Amino acid sequence: MHETTPESSSMNTEISRRADFSQLRYAQCWEDADLLLRVLAPMRYHRIFSIASAGDNTLALLAHGPERVVAVDLSAVQIAALELRVAAYRRLDYPAAMQLLGVQPADQSNEQRLDLYALCRPLLSASSQTYWDDHAADIRAGVVAQGRFERYLRLFSRRILPLIHPARVRNALLQRRNLVARCKFYTTVWDTWRWRLLFRVFFSRLVMGRLGRDPAFFRYAEGDIATGLFERTRNALTRLDPTHNPYLQWILLGRHGSALPFALRPQNFQAIRRHLNRLEWHTLAAEQYLAETKSEKFDGFNLSNIFEYMSLSAYHELLEQLIGAARPNARMVYWNLLAPRRRPAEFANRVISLDNLAATLHRQDHAFFYSALVIEQVAAPGQTFT
Repeated sequence: MHETTPESSSMNTEISRRADFSQLRYAQCWEDADLLLRVLAPMRYHRIFSIASAGDNTLALLAHGPERVVAVDLSAVQIAALELRVAAYRRLDYPAAMQLLGVQPADQSNEQRLDLYALCRPLLSASSQTYWDDHAADIRAGVVAQGRFERYLRLFSRRILPLIHPARVRNALLQRRNLVARCKFYTTVWDTWRWRLLFRVFFSRLVMGRLGRDPAFFRYAEGDIATGLFERTRNALTRLDPTHNPYLQWILLGRHGSALPFALRPQNFQAIRRHLNRLEWHTLAAEQYLAETKSEKFDGFNLSNIFEYMSLSAYHELLEQLIGAARPNARMVYWNLLAPRRRPAEFANRVISLDNLAATLHRQDHAFFYSALVIEQVAAPGQTFT
């Protein structure tokens, strides 16, 4: 089940007035779906509201059979990315779906991906057909690598990392080690002056804004971006095991490695496929969808990191809408990257911040570059928080 809304109706939110959404910004989701699913446990959260982005995490939410998942995104291009994934899961088997998306390489030539796309194309909306027809080169090259952000990260892996370490050292980083050995390798081999310098230059506000994210996304960013990312990357290379981290492997390799995100793992493919009829999607900003469907109530919210793209006042307004659309004890999950956003004090009698749970899960978060994971729960009638 699905529904789309004309793109023009979504172009009046704060971020849409500042950033260009005519291109594919994210060809993958960059939030850890395993943590998301641990928070939005399927036995308690039956109706889920999800920011679509590239679609991976929205599909992951289907795996445990919720009653309904509603995905929204103000970008018609991001909705096209979701639609292509849905069509691939519906029409193809696992190897073919992964080949079409670019998770697995084509056996002979990339033209095979166009043949697979032709099988999926009839399942797409007219607008998504038009988009992918016009971007056949992205299909041939593998969709998961064709977002603006993914191209930026691939540039790092293919052009910057070779300037820092030779191939033998880069390959050694992804060898399995215990915590002590990982820390030793990092401090004695990996953490060179070139690593520190080129990392901070490449992931600076200036370079990231020009090559990876729209400069408008930094409007509310606080602090030294590169320094924070550097420290979190060090933790990911030492405290977390790189051999289990799909997001780190993509950054280091410029492609998927041995670890895959939840929705792309073979053991989850059939469960997602079985529940595709419980998914619908809309080309609308979150605040617009909630305003137009005020009777809709949800048990869980996957909000990605959308709040950091808006002012504090806009965040508070959207939070008010989300509370109005929440069933008792509903949970909201979102991430902070560059701008701190969490429930303001005036909402304390209606929403509790589950800080202990969030901190525990954030330490395990394979999407290590986020500064915070935020989990908040809406009060049940008569419930008070202290």
